Amino acid sequence: MDIDKVRQLSDKELDEALREAKQDLWGARFALSTRQLKDYSTIPQTRRTIARILTVQRERGVRLAAGTEITR
Repeated sequence: MDIDKVRQLSDKELDEALREAKQDLWGARFALSTRQLKDYSTIPQTRRTIARILTVQRERGVRLAAGTEITR
C-alpha cells in the first residue's frame, strides 16, 4: 500500500489497516520461524506498510494539536 492510498483512509480505516498489517507481520514471522515462508520480501513490505500507517496517524495527530488542517 503506497502512501497516497494510506492518506486517503479515514482514521477508523487506518486503525483497522494497522491491526491487519501487524497481524500479517506476526503471521509472516511465524511462518519464517517454521520454515513455511516462501516469499521473504513480505516481511519488509509489511514493516514499511506499518511505518506508512503510523506516519499518517502521527501527521494527523500533529495537525490536530496545532489546530491547523493541511490539505493536498
